[in-house]
Amino acid sequence: MPALDFAPLMRSTVGFDHLWRLLDQALQVDEGSSYPPYNIEKHGEDRYRIVMAVAGFRPEDLEVVTEPNLLVVRGRRQEEPKVEYLHRGIAGRAFERRFQLADHVRVVEARLENGLLVIELVREIPEALKPRRIPIRGERTLEAQAVESRSEPCGGEKDADTAATETGRVEVQAA
Repeated sequence: MPALDFAPLMRSTVGFDHLWRLLDQALQVDEGSSYPPYNIEKHGEDRYRIVMAVAGFRPEDLEVVTEPNLLVVRGRRQEEPKVEYLHRGIAGRAFERRFQLADHVRVVEARLENGLLVIELVREIPEALKPRRIPIRGERTLEAQAVESRSEPCGGEKDADTAATETGRVEVQAA
């Protein structure tokens, strides 16, 4: 497969260099990337789980580290001295697996269950970045102002509806 060159796209964009690096890393072929085998599961709208088969590893042999937008899982098994294997079919070699994380995804917990390393992730979008509804104000016309000034109740008192209309704010509520 020919290598893709993102240079022309990089010349016409600003601030997307993270995206181009991510695409470049995704397209690189990594030899030995099949160990250890893993699953990525989606549990709901904002919950994810990574499950890695790490048979023969103890919790102290594993390391889970988070960096901005990156999860790194490392394993290095301590060899037992004085063990002579007649057949060794369970892989116990050291590994490092990297997972690119989207913005606002954080690791909730990591646990070892029956030879599987389970890493729980959740996406938590800050309130400031969540969509919010903006109220729409209407513009008062000269005709509306003239009609309102003629319809004031006697004695100069204004009811709540008239006072609200004179402020120039109109709130529209959809049913």
